[in-house]
Amino acid sequence: MKRLLVLVVALAMLGLVLGGCGGEEKKAEQVLKIGTMSPLTGPYAADGNDIRQGTEIAVEVMKEQGGIPGFSDIVVVPEDSACDPKQAVAAANKLINDKVNAVVGAYCSSSTIPASETLAEESIIMLTPASTNPKVTERGLPYMFRTCGRDDHQGPAAVKFMKDVEGVKSIFIVDDKTTYSQGLADGVAAAAKEAGIEVLEHDHVNQGDKDYSAVLTKVKAANPDLFYISLQNSATGALMVIQAKRMGIKAILMGQDAVYHPKLIEIAKGDAEGMFCTFGAIDKNAPAYKDFLSKYTAKTGNEPGAYSAYSFDSAMAYMMAVKAAGTTDPAKVRDALIQLKFTGASKEISYNDKGDSGSNYTVYQIKGGKFVPYWNSLTGEKY
Repeated sequence: MKRLLVLVVALAMLGLVLGGCGGEEKKAEQVLKIGTMSPLTGPYAADGNDIRQGTEIAVEVMKEQGGIPGFSDIVVVPEDSACDPKQAVAAANKLINDKVNAVVGAYCSSSTIPASETLAEESIIMLTPASTNPKVTERGLPYMFRTCGRDDHQGPAAVKFMKDVEGVKSIFIVDDKTTYSQGLADGVAAAAKEAGIEVLEHDHVNQGDKDYSAVLTKVKAANPDLFYISLQNSATGALMVIQAKRMGIKAILMGQDAVYHPKLIEIAKGDAEGMFCTFGAIDKNAPAYKDFLSKYTAKTGNEPGAYSAYSFDSAMAYMMAVKAAGTTDPAKVRDALIQLKFTGASKEISYNDKGDSGSNYTVYQIKGGKFVPYWNSLTGEKY
């Protein structure tokens, strides 16, 4: 009898241990972890925190909609890439160790490209809301997706605007030698030459520079019709705009999507008035954007940054794909992402087999201290 009692107790204890292990495993599986990778500190922190906040708001919205069946919670795990390739890889490894299911990021293409290689080794889906260099989705990585546009679309759109709308005959190009900025600038230079626009010079500055007098002296002497500024963020773009105006440069000023940010206007103020920037078309009068805007401002107290809506849509796309697939299995979620079509805060979202969601670049002009849509690259017409 005693032996039987001991056996029963032992089996009961074993059941508790096994049940406890199984319960812990099930609980871990119920939490969907979405990592973010963006520059949270340093000169690119404004854009990086926009990406983090956009993802956080997407998670809040999904929870408000009832969450995802099979998951008791959805959490965001942010990591700082600092727009540095080595730190981005370190951030990717941290997210892997944190067992995230997917990553929204990064900001700089020079960070996204190496970090995505690390995440690919673990079959972790990555959706970038901001990295526009064509190589991001041209390397055959099955789990790499891009919600924003591509520079091989942005560059030609900018040049078409220069020629067809502004009648530009000559340009001077400056970049900061980063993967994104120089890659885009090279594309603009090639498209300009093909369009018959003379590239007077294509010069470079260094990240972290604060005095641009040397290159701006060259710009003034060259006297181009248009001065094309391809820098990694709005703060450095604003500094170059301020110094260009003070030096008396009369050329049309034009920037790209990294320069397009409320911070540009906040810092440069009146010096930025009249400047043009290319950025993906976002209908800010659309109901989906207005819903996103109200939630974003309520949470942050600020207007959305350039990539906030793209980040929101990237996170929503992943969660909707998980919901549709009924699993976090990367292959099944990838298939669901490819089949996905929905109206996002930024645009109509759908991804092709490469992971791209398409480009529709708009030229914005700064008027009255705001970015105002000026020209649509698809229709070729002014707003």
